[in-house]
Amino acid sequence: MTTVGEVTRAALRSRRSELYRLAGWSLAEALPAMLAGLLTARAVDDGFLAGRPVAGLLWLGLLALAVLVGAVGTNRTFALLGDVVEPFRDDLLHRVVTGALTGAAGGRGDDAAVARLTHQVEMVRDTYAGLLMVVRGFLFTAAAALVGLVSLAAPVALLVAVPMLVGLGLFVAALPAMIARQRQYVLADEELGRVAVTAVTGHRDVTVSGAQDRVTGWVGAHVDAQARVERRLATMAVTRGLTLAVGGWVPVPVVLLATPWLVRQGLGPGAVLGALVYVVSGVQPALHTLVQGVAAGGLRFAVTLDRLLRASVPARPATTAARVPLPTPGTTAPALSLRGVTFRYGPHADPVLDGFGLDVPVGDHLVIVGASGIGKSTLAGLVAGVLRPQAGTVHLGGVRVADATPAELAGRRVLIPQEAYVFTGTVRENLTYLRPDLPDETITRAATRLGLAGLLARLGGHDATLCPADLSAGERQQLALLRAWLSPASLVILDEATCHLDPATEARWEEAFADRPGTLVVIAHRISSALRARRVLLLDGHTALVDSHAGLLARSAAYRDLVGYGEPAQVRSSPTRGRSAPLPAAYARRSSP
Repeated sequence: MTTVGEVTRAALRSRRSELYRLAGWSLAEALPAMLAGLLTARAVDDGFLAGRPVAGLLWLGLLALAVLVGAVGTNRTFALLGDVVEPFRDDLLHRVVTGALTGAAGGRGDDAAVARLTHQVEMVRDTYAGLLMVVRGFLFTAAAALVGLVSLAAPVALLVAVPMLVGLGLFVAALPAMIARQRQYVLADEELGRVAVTAVTGHRDVTVSGAQDRVTGWVGAHVDAQARVERRLATMAVTRGLTLAVGGWVPVPVVLLATPWLVRQGLGPGAVLGALVYVVSGVQPALHTLVQGVAAGGLRFAVTLDRLLRASVPARPATTAARVPLPTPGTTAPALSLRGVTFRYGPHADPVLDGFGLDVPVGDHLVIVGASGIGKSTLAGLVAGVLRPQAGTVHLGGVRVADATPAELAGRRVLIPQEAYVFTGTVRENLTYLRPDLPDETITRAATRLGLAGLLARLGGHDATLCPADLSAGERQQLALLRAWLSPASLVILDEATCHLDPATEARWEEAFADRPGTLVVIAHRISSALRARRVLLLDGHTALVDSHAGLLARSAAYRDLVGYGEPAQVRSSPTRGRSAPLPAAYARRSSP
């Protein structure tokens, strides 16, 4: 498992340049902490006590200038913080969403993923930022104060450093207990989220069965458990108080008690006052910020991030089968092959596909038809690798989809769903993100060939910025279709991707993709798509029939009903070149898309 330390170190290493700039401005921020006591001592001993008030004011003026420099440093450190923190948050979101989607596709729903995405990721982001600033502030401020003390009087630095280190030691010794209690709090919070989702989603059944009191008590018990864990966590404030007392406050009476000895060593009153300034304005605030920050934010960061990594990183599927190699040129592997595929939405749902098999040769034009909700889009998702079957295998050009990397899949198939995806960015970025190296000339030629030159001109050309909300559904679909045309994939899957276009435009697009080198699979929005196909796959809830349009008219009453024909007398002599694969009766009853 990837550990918290590994992930944190990797995140920091990836932002080295930003951290170097952060350190540079932190030095500027720490300048007042390093000079405060020394300049105060000079102002008192060499200025006011020496009868030279103007010199004393000049020393204090230098301190004011250092404070201004420190304020600029503080401003710049906060400005740089987002450059370090936000990429880390984006990585966590990717982990959580990928893990949740992978689990859902495999039939493993995870209600706690909502709590991780909406609460825990933001908690980690905030505590990561706070922890970074706290540790950075302590290191630079405490170091600056100790450097100032050494320059003022080395014995005073020793008197301050020893109790500070003792206080830090007490805090470090208490950290394991703090982490354990923080982990209990996170787990209790996650369990409460899971219970709440279960109770809310089942509220109708609860009401019908009259189990309101029982469910209320069940949820209330988890609320009480979380409250108990939070109270135990609050008791760790005693440890924090002891650390601050020893490390931050003990140096003050120690320096005061040592004042006669320090004066005998030649230290002036101003130097003693400067030493106290270092303790009160440097060491104390730095230690207080570190202890409070680590105790409050650092523990939440470590425990919550550990939980996210354990729960959200999808495990690599265990498989004993050897990875299918890429086919060599000249082989005749089908463009698409399904063998014994079974898929259901959830472990207790009826199967959408049960032992399903299909071969689509290279260069084929296959249209999939069937009643609404029969499983056409599910089949498209399985072919594209968006969904994973519970049994059986799916191959694209001889490559097993379950074993292929995202880059391999992107190079072999492109799926355009019913709701076309267009993002805020330039026209060029929208059309070429599947093939970033594509020159503008190729885009222009393709748009002209496909009848989209006018649309691109109306949008403002390749460098125009698109706003998805400003485009019609049909415009978004045509941009997505052009993107698919320009992609390197040899298999194109159109899942009702032309539903917002008129029939003539739809026919033009399907004919264009049929002429494009490669293989075309169309989830039909209109039955007219079947008239343009080489083969038609009919899903009718009991059998899966593959044949030509004329062949299905002769063989299948369900297909004739879809087309709107009556008895097939006019096509009774048509050849039947397909095959059928039996499906369970439950297949006709499922309600998932």
